[in-house]
Amino acid sequence: MLQAVGPSKSPAVESTATETGIGDTADLAVEVSGVTKDYGSHAVLKGIRLQVKAGEKVTIVGPNGAGKTTLLKILATISRPLAGTARVAGFDITREAVEVRRRIGVISHQPYLYDDLTVEENVKFYGKMYDVPDLEERVRLLAGKLGLLHRLHDQVGTLSRGLQQRVSIARAAVHDPPVMLLDEPDTGLDQQAAGMLRAVIEGVDGGRRTVIMTTHNLELGLSVCDRIAVLVNGRIVHTEERSSVVLEGFRELYYRLTEVQR
Repeated sequence: MLQAVGPSKSPAVESTATETGIGDTADLAVEVSGVTKDYGSHAVLKGIRLQVKAGEKVTIVGPNGAGKTTLLKILATISRPLAGTARVAGFDITREAVEVRRRIGVISHQPYLYDDLTVEENVKFYGKMYDVPDLEERVRLLAGKLGLLHRLHDQVGTLSRGLQQRVSIARAAVHDPPVMLLDEPDTGLDQQAAGMLRAVIEGVDGGRRTVIMTTHNLELGLSVCDRIAVLVNGRIVHTEERSSVVLEGFRELYYRLTEVQR
């Protein structure tokens, strides 16, 4: 384990200055205000505040158990917050969950695919849910981008973990959502597919979409983001613009901030 370096500073103190990330509330794609979540007696999220502008890409890093997956589940309307509010693409995650789902794509550890359906059938199923126009063309476009054209008629249950994750990327992108929520999306991907993931993050059609991604891979996280945030013990304790980050310096900062949880 790397030893923390540099002057000691309390994460709790740092979070008061960095947690919201931006001051202007106009043109926000994601706005999280005071969100908390408990599992039994364990507080997982402790008053999260986060603002993400339309078209901005934010990477969230932190140790296991920090609350990264829980936060994305709440934004994806899979889980409900105990307190606080959140809006995605202008819609409240609790009161307008259906509208939120139509505007997000989610990639996580679970592929959310049907093993007994083919690759094509899986992607078309989700495309029909979102009334995607020219669905046949859209599916083939994504399959081509992800190297899946030759596997379109294979059952998903027969595919390797890496190929299933490629199909999951197609599922999440089929309706060209303006907001993508990616929970360690590189898990199980080979190097070629990881490069394809970056293309999907940018937008298959060249559009600029909003992305919130969690990862343990600092290099990957920094390579695709405009801003990076560190989540520790249910609190965002540091945010920084990518343009000001030096990898080795940020790595040292990260280990110092996360030392309290490890």
